[in-house]
Amino acid sequence: MSDEALKNIILCISVTLAYILDLLFGDPLGKYHPVCIIGKLISFLDDRLNEEFDSPGKQILKGILTVFTVILVCFAFSGGIIYLCYRFAGKYVLMIFAILISDSCIALKSMKKEALNVVETLDIKGTEAGREAVSRIVGRDTSELDDEGILKAAVESVAESTCDGVVAPLFYLLVGGPVLAFIYKAVNTMDSMLGYKNDKYLYFGRAAALLDDLFNFIPSRISALAWCLAAFICGEDGKGAFRIWLRDRYNHESPNSAQTESACAGSLGIRLGGNAVYFGVLKEKPYIGDEKRSVQRQDVSRACRLMQETSFIVLGAGLIIRMIILYFVQGIK
Repeated sequence: MSDEALKNIILCISVTLAYILDLLFGDPLGKYHPVCIIGKLISFLDDRLNEEFDSPGKQILKGILTVFTVILVCFAFSGGIIYLCYRFAGKYVLMIFAILISDSCIALKSMKKEALNVVETLDIKGTEAGREAVSRIVGRDTSELDDEGILKAAVESVAESTCDGVVAPLFYLLVGGPVLAFIYKAVNTMDSMLGYKNDKYLYFGRAAALLDDLFNFIPSRISALAWCLAAFICGEDGKGAFRIWLRDRYNHESPNSAQTESACAGSLGIRLGGNAVYFGVLKEKPYIGDEKRSVQRQDVSRACRLMQETSFIVLGAGLIIRMIILYFVQGIK
C-alpha cells in the first residue's frame, strides 16, 4: 500500500474515532481544551491591539494581523505535532494525536448538553435561571427573554452550531485533516469573539468575520441539505425543511447563518429569527420559518436529535466520498 493510501486510511479512521469519542465523552478538558487556549490567545491580542482611538483603516490592519497570528500559531501547533509524529513516532502514535486534535474540533455532545440544560434549568429553576443558562450558548442579550424566547434561542443555537460545531469541522477534517480543521476552529472562535458589528469590533473584527463567512460557505449549505434529509429520517417535516430552506436561507445578514436555521424551522414547523438585542442595542432581523405554533420545550430535544442525525449523514457521506477518491483516483496498492 502506498504512503498516500495509508495516510488516507489513517485519516478516515481517526476522524471516525474522534467523532465517536466526542459522542461519548464530549469535551472533558475544560479550560485546558485547545479551543479555550485559542480563545485566551485571541483575548490577549484583542487587549493589546484593539485600541479605541485608532482610525478604521488601522483597526482593520490590526484585525488582519490578529487573524494571521492566530492562524499561524494554530498551524504551527497542530502541524508541528502531526509532522513530528509522522516523521519520528510511527503511524500508531500519529493516529492517536490525529484523533485527539480531531476530537478537539468537534463539539456535538457539549452543544447537545448545553441546549438540554437550558430546558432542564428552565423547568426546575424558572425563567431567570433559564436566561442565564441560554446566555452561555448565544451571543445576544437574554435578560428580557420570556420562556418561549429562551427556548427559541436554544433551538437557534443548536441549528447554527450544527454547522459551526459539527459539520464544518467534519468537512475540514475529511478535506484537509486535523490541521485544516484546527485552523477552522481558530477562525470560528475568532468570529465568535471579534465578529460583532459594534463600536469596538466593527473594523477590528472585520477580517475574522469575513474569513469565517468564507470558511462556512460550503459547510453551511451541506448542513442545511443534510438537515433536510435528517428530518425525513427522524419523522419530522422533511418537505417543510426543504421548502423553508429554499425560501428563507438568506434571511440573515450573514450568507451562512440562516442556512441550517431555515431547515430547522421548516422541519419543526416553528418560526425562528426576528429582532434581538446585542450589547444593549436592538437589532432588527427578519423571521425564518412560519409561525404555525409557539416554540415548545420538546423542540430543543428534537433539534438536538436532528443535529446528531445530520452529523451521521455528513460523516457517512464524507467517508464514502473519501474512500471512492482513494480507490478510483489514487488507487490502493
